[in-house]
Amino acid sequence: MSQDKKPAKELFDLSGKVVILTGAAGLLGTEYAEALSEAGASVVLADINEERCNSLAKELGSKFDTSPMSISLDLNGKSSVERMVDTVVSKYSKIDILINNAVCNPLTEDFHAPFEEFSLENWDKVIAVNMTGVFLCCQAAGSQMVKQGYGNIINISSTYGLVGADQRIYGDSGINSSIVYAATKAAVLNMTRYLAAYWEGKNIRVNTLSPGGVYNNQADEFVKNYSYRTILGRMAEKHEYRGAILFLASDASSYMTGANLVVDGGWTAW
Repeated sequence: MSQDKKPAKELFDLSGKVVILTGAAGLLGTEYAEALSEAGASVVLADINEERCNSLAKELGSKFDTSPMSISLDLNGKSSVERMVDTVVSKYSKIDILINNAVCNPLTEDFHAPFEEFSLENWDKVIAVNMTGVFLCCQAAGSQMVKQGYGNIINISSTYGLVGADQRIYGDSGINSSIVYAATKAAVLNMTRYLAAYWEGKNIRVNTLSPGGVYNNQADEFVKNYSYRTILGRMAEKHEYRGAILFLASDASSYMTGANLVVDGGWTAW
């Protein structure tokens, strides 16, 4: 089936689109929500932090004249995910795009325990959000996309889903990157490939975005060490992934599925 040629300025237009964004209250989630809204989409702000999503929905609706909504989402529960999808379909009658952005990667001491001491409890806790949560959202939203005959799913992985964590950059900070974060982010990549192939012929695209580290007032030693590992010599600013998410959500990426878009300042290029 041929695709109509659109003017370049229209390729990124999301007017009238409905986007479910999990983890909408987070550092990158709020950036994604603004970029998608600016492009004309009505964003469903799904997060366990409902209060922040409520205020964000008001801000976005007023600023961009879209129809966002806030919804409480607990990725530990299948019923919460299914209720979210039912609520969205009831209000908008469709789901154009799902972005699985929510992540569990707590910065508490026990989550940075050495591998030999990493607890099964924390392993299960991260898997429940980073893997099972993605599975549940893809299943529920994907079922609706099959019914309506189209859809677009974007999963979020990480540099550490592609390569091993460089433990040297953490120095004496007392933190590191855990095995469960690496395992779940790697799993997301093949979940994307599986679903893209599974829905072949259904007009549903599934892709992954793998961002690198984002500056968020980390310790100077860590920032210096991390920056040294990138070709561009710095960490990302949080706004620098707006273009990537907009590309994947829009018709600008219409011939892309089962793929992984890496935006990491060159970390994985050497």
